[in-house]
Amino acid sequence: MDRSSNFINLSLVLWFTVSFALTNSMAGMAYEGGADPLTVATARFIVPTLVLVLALGITGSGLKLPIADALTAIGLGIITAVFSYAMLNAIEILGVSLAVLIFFLFPVFTSLIIAMMGWEKLSAITVITALIAFAGLALTLGVNGESLNIVGIICALIGAFGLALVSSISSRVIRSGDSRKVTFYIVSSAAIIFIIFSLIRFDLHLPSTTSGWTGVIGTSVFYACGIIGYFAAISKIGPAKATLYSYVEPLFTMLAAYIFLSELLLPLQIVGAIIVVGALTVSGVADLRKNKSS
Repeated sequence: MDRSSNFINLSLVLWFTVSFALTNSMAGMAYEGGADPLTVATARFIVPTLVLVLALGITGSGLKLPIADALTAIGLGIITAVFSYAMLNAIEILGVSLAVLIFFLFPVFTSLIIAMMGWEKLSAITVITALIAFAGLALTLGVNGESLNIVGIICALIGAFGLALVSSISSRVIRSGDSRKVTFYIVSSAAIIFIIFSLIRFDLHLPSTTSGWTGVIGTSVFYACGIIGYFAAISKIGPAKATLYSYVEPLFTMLAAYIFLSELLLPLQIVGAIIVVGALTVSGVADLRKNKSS
């Protein structure tokens, strides 16, 4: 792998991690402005659907996929809607810190799935760095056991396993093709499900303030950037590495929370952040050495 490819891959990782981090902060603004999780989730999937329709139309790529791939991508979209809604409930029950900590088991789950399926080899360095990064994340989020709730834990685990499943299988559907087409089928299927659910409930909580609307629009736009970049990264570096590097996302989330929501970091959280970055750096260096020797 040459330097230009490494630069592109690193850019994709930074793109989707920063985008997802800003998505979370914007969602906080939306909630403060009167929006609810279902409204935010619905908008989040509508926007990337429209963006991809325009992007694929302008480039002349079209939306068509082989039937088997299209059906698989639609199935992944259904799974995405389920685990997204499960995570919304986990956050409501457990609080953000504990729910996010459990959710970030998904890189480990992803590595296990692709190893069990024989799609990629599970290296020792990947397992070790994932566990170290997870421990650092626990410190960063300042998690304690006071808010344990079995229903919330199950919802968070559904979220983690759901994203791991989507990350693993999507890489097989994308193969060497256009990741944007697969992403379109995934987000549009999820969008349809949330729209139907919203119509059935018929109780959208729209923002009542300017900052609330800024939050809804911002979280939707950044989520579109993040989800498109995430699946592009999977197509370039594989699901194991893409999900492992996702551990850096909460660090950007905390920085964005400080900038937009005035949330301060504690010293122990800073130590945890350093551990996460260190583990990911070791993993990245090991990956580069592996590519040079292959």
